[in-house]
Amino acid sequence: MLHNYGSINLDHFYRVPHLVRPGETLASRDYRVGLGGKGANQSLAMARAGGRVRHWGRLGRQDAWARDFLDQAGVEVDAIALVDEPGGHAIIQVDDQGENAILLFPGANHGFTPEALDALVAEARPGDWLLAQNECNALPHVLEAARERGLHVAFNPAPMTAAVADLPLATCRLLFVNRGEAEGLTGLGDDASAEALLDALGRRLPETETVLTLGGDGAWYQHGARRHFQPPLPVTPVDTTAAGDTFIGYYLAALQAGEPPEACLRRAATAAALGVQRPGAAESIPDLAEVERALRDGPTSP
Repeated sequence: MLHNYGSINLDHFYRVPHLVRPGETLASRDYRVGLGGKGANQSLAMARAGGRVRHWGRLGRQDAWARDFLDQAGVEVDAIALVDEPGGHAIIQVDDQGENAILLFPGANHGFTPEALDALVAEARPGDWLLAQNECNALPHVLEAARERGLHVAFNPAPMTAAVADLPLATCRLLFVNRGEAEGLTGLGDDASAEALLDALGRRLPETETVLTLGGDGAWYQHGARRHFQPPLPVTPVDTTAAGDTFIGYYLAALQAGEPPEACLRRAATAAALGVQRPGAAESIPDLAEVERALRDGPTSP
């Protein structure tokens, strides 16, 4: 079982010709509201990939439909609490090149207490996985509690903040980072090569498996001296929102199924390549049948 200590947000999408500049007022050509949050997206991706995932979350009572949506997708939702406070939400701009900019309000995602987290950790079995991102509070507490319980920890430090450097990252068995997050953890500049980033991450966390995602430049797996590169797949992105979350969910589902890292990378990259060809966050995440077909025929969106 994988337990995902993750955010649940309502995403407000605005389609714009370019990302808004300081001092600019820009008209949006489209507006939609959907389910989002890195935690919810990753749980949804893992469930659609055929994995077993239980989500630990907090959601404003008025947004209970989001819990029902995850439930219908196959996520175990009994640990999602409905609370009488504003839920998390995000304001997302998507431009004509498929790039996005996100303004995040954490809301209920930052209302976990140590006691509530201890109770959730106690329900997990030693040997289970815990997945976490950086959109919920009390991360140091939950990471240490997971280690003491004998859980395997997978961590995605997104959004990257200075506080991530002070987290007990050595408790992580698996770390998912993009280029910006890798630069933040290593102190290297944006001109550093992928190999240099991996070298620095390996020195800092020698026992941790690392997956470095580089968008259109592919992805890497590293553990000790072992490295594997997944080349980028030839697609034209429409919207990159949730691409990283799709990648992580599909990677972990493949890992849960016993696949080796090379196969996990390929499956995850294929799912993400399908997702970036569609607008939105949760609604862009492909289902397992689509990914299986793309693995066979190529990732061109139907």
